[in-house]
Amino acid sequence: QVQLVESGGGSVRSGGSLKLSCAVSGFSLGQDPYAIGWFRQAPGKEREGVVCINTEEKSTIFGDAVNGRFTVSIDATKNTLHLQMTDLKPDDTAVYYCTGDCEARGGRWLYDYWGQGTQVTVSS
Repeated sequence: QVQLVESGGGSVRSGGSLKLSCAVSGFSLGQDPYAIGWFRQAPGKEREGVVCINTEEKSTIFGDAVNGRFTVSIDATKNTLHLQMTDLKPDDTAVYYCTGDCEARGGRWLYDYWGQGTQVTVSS
């Protein structure tokens, strides 16, 4: 059974940085093929794709709103996905969810399952 557990959220001022983590169980980030990423959801807004990594397609796709400010990395020894967020803006305020079996094609994002989420709040 796959489980995703997010951590690292918090409050930061505009221009600041945060690093989110997603601890994965149920498959190996260092050995198995996977599609994994993040999406976010702000109050009263639809889900917004942040990043989707697909190892079989050898692709990493970032959402337009975060491209160039956010990066993603894998720690295979800890089976953990990290999202490094820099130059944060108030519009980045949302609950961030780690998601599995994500797809990002032609601006359309799909998510099959996700964790409980972690809150990120950016103040001006």
